Amino acid sequence: MNQATETLPIPAPPRPDKRSHRLEIHDSVRADDYYWLRDRDDPAVIAHLHAENAYTKEKLRHTEDLQQTIFDEIVARIPQQDQSVPWRLNGYWYHHRFETGREYPVHLRRLDLPDAPEQVMLDVNVLAAGHEYYSVGALAVSSGNDTLAFAVDTVGRRFYEIRFRNLETGEFLDEVIPATTGNIAWATDNRSLFYSRQNPDTLRWDRIYRHTLGTDAAEDLLVYEETDETFSTFVFTTRSRSFIVIGSSQTLTDEYRYLDASNPTGPLRILEPRDRGHEYSVEHFGDHFYIRTNWDARNFRVMKAPVAAPGRENWVEVIPHRDETLVEDIEVFRDHLVIAERTAGLTRLRVRRWEGDQDHEIELDEPAYVAFLGENPELDTENLRFNYSSMTTPWSVYEWDMNARTKTLLKRDEVGGGFDCNRYATERLWATARDGTRIPVSILYREGVEPDGTNPLLLYGYGSYGLSMDPDFASPRLSLVDRGFVYAIAHIRGGQELGREWYESGKLLSKKNTFTDFIDVAEFLVAERWADPERLFAFGGSAGGLLVGAVVNMRPDLWKGAVASVPFVDVVTTMLDPSIPLTTGEYDEWGNPNERAFFDYILSYSPYDNVRPQDYPAMLVMSGLHDSQVQFWEPTKWVLRLRDLKTDENDVLLHTNMEAGHSGTTGRFRRHRETALMYAFLLDQAGLA
Repeated sequence: MNQATETLPIPAPPRPDKRSHRLEIHDSVRADDYYWLRDRDDPAVIAHLHAENAYTKEKLRHTEDLQQTIFDEIVARIPQQDQSVPWRLNGYWYHHRFETGREYPVHLRRLDLPDAPEQVMLDVNVLAAGHEYYSVGALAVSSGNDTLAFAVDTVGRRFYEIRFRNLETGEFLDEVIPATTGNIAWATDNRSLFYSRQNPDTLRWDRIYRHTLGTDAAEDLLVYEETDETFSTFVFTTRSRSFIVIGSSQTLTDEYRYLDASNPTGPLRILEPRDRGHEYSVEHFGDHFYIRTNWDARNFRVMKAPVAAPGRENWVEVIPHRDETLVEDIEVFRDHLVIAERTAGLTRLRVRRWEGDQDHEIELDEPAYVAFLGENPELDTENLRFNYSSMTTPWSVYEWDMNARTKTLLKRDEVGGGFDCNRYATERLWATARDGTRIPVSILYREGVEPDGTNPLLLYGYGSYGLSMDPDFASPRLSLVDRGFVYAIAHIRGGQELGREWYESGKLLSKKNTFTDFIDVAEFLVAERWADPERLFAFGGSAGGLLVGAVVNMRPDLWKGAVASVPFVDVVTTMLDPSIPLTTGEYDEWGNPNERAFFDYILSYSPYDNVRPQDYPAMLVMSGLHDSQVQFWEPTKWVLRLRDLKTDENDVLLHTNMEAGHSGTTGRFRRHRETALMYAFLLDQAGLA
């Protein structure tokens, strides 16, 4: 440790009188000395965040050369020039391209005619000039192919303005729709655009509007408002382009309304009214809607319903429920139905002809991988696009001939820096949790690494919202693996890797299974000698940051270090405050703490509330000032409470990105400055810096 680091004072914010917070509920009194940090407009708060960043920079100054080396490695693996596989829609081929030295994509199209020239629809590099943060969300071309609508966020808080460009003249239109979610859908009259807006305080997507080109956005018509505070609403166009669909969803329940896309001022009709616990999604083909539903089907099944009378009483089963297989998604084509499924923790793609009931599965042959449906905007084709990856195979785009049953590789991501997939290996392991449940584990390691108990290991987990963390390819990880780390993913309960039950057994009053699964996987990897017990590290982000916070409280002795990115750690305070974004919509994920049973249970694991006097591992906590999902004050308070109570000399560092939100910095290169910071911290703690 250098001398400057030894003498640098730990940032200590003032504790102004009357700024502490006392929460009284269910006969409990909870004092929070750092509650005042939630005021992003307070200069003292901003000053404290800058002081924390300076402290972290100084503490890791001795790794700056390593950070630069890692950053250069990561950038060297990213091709300077790259482009996506073109996909066809409404007479045009669309793709995007990255150019040498530029951070953002260029979006292009060309007519489906021989020798047709490329047309630049949007050069994001030009638009982003002068902005520290610039994110283009949705892009959508009108049915007449002449107008591009695109959504832009320049702050990181996910408030998008919708802008328009005339693709015939290249002119950017003066009309702008401010303060939207970025969710857009064109009607087929070539003039009407539907979009959603969020509540400015809670950020809940609560309203759908219709805009007509050439009119003032202030006069846009409110088409639908979702008044239930536990639901959010969104809009999309069916792949058939026949219907505009407005969905309302919460954790356990869905409801859809639809209107004729050629008559955007027409009436909204409900497909199937909401019924608590009934989750469904909808697609259209011909005279029927096709519905993925959990009605009498825990792992979902597929039904069809006539467009003229789509209520549940008219549903007919197409794909039955199976106990061992989760139906995740469907895609409809002229002659085929494609089903994306998950069995034994792995994704599968199954193809069925409309005529007859024979189907076939696309063969995928690695022990651990991920495959999912790709860009398939048109119905009238025999070719299915799908994306494929494993921890050793870069992201690949395949085309599957659904008649001939043949597979064609259209593109595999180029990985520079001398990458050779044969120098790495991946395996699927199974750990046994304390209650006997078998937990899948995916690992990545460099050729020559053996399970001999000497390897530093980074264990990643998430385990919430039914989101499956698949064993995909990420070239930045190679900078750790090349230096001797084993990288492991714990597919813990709370995700959906092993079906719906896997999710349900890791939420609400079973949430602690997520944390104990992660701990049990860590102990398994030590016992199987994949990990050096003195160099075991935990990593998670967002709800995965909650996981990290919980496991370092429960088993601080297990970890040499931990990284928590945008961590959801102040669970009690957040879930008791309906004015905070996401709160009311997540009562069915975490529980409503206004009910005593849920309050007591959440309080028993909430990372901020369970920090106590004990030794903790070294920790790096990463945050974003403009985060709209996990407010910046949660990690900020947590770091200060850890420093207040811990009994060791290990560093607890906070890095706040002052220009970004939940997803970090924009730009395909510069975003990896923070990746390099994180990896340098881990390598330093592992003695490999």
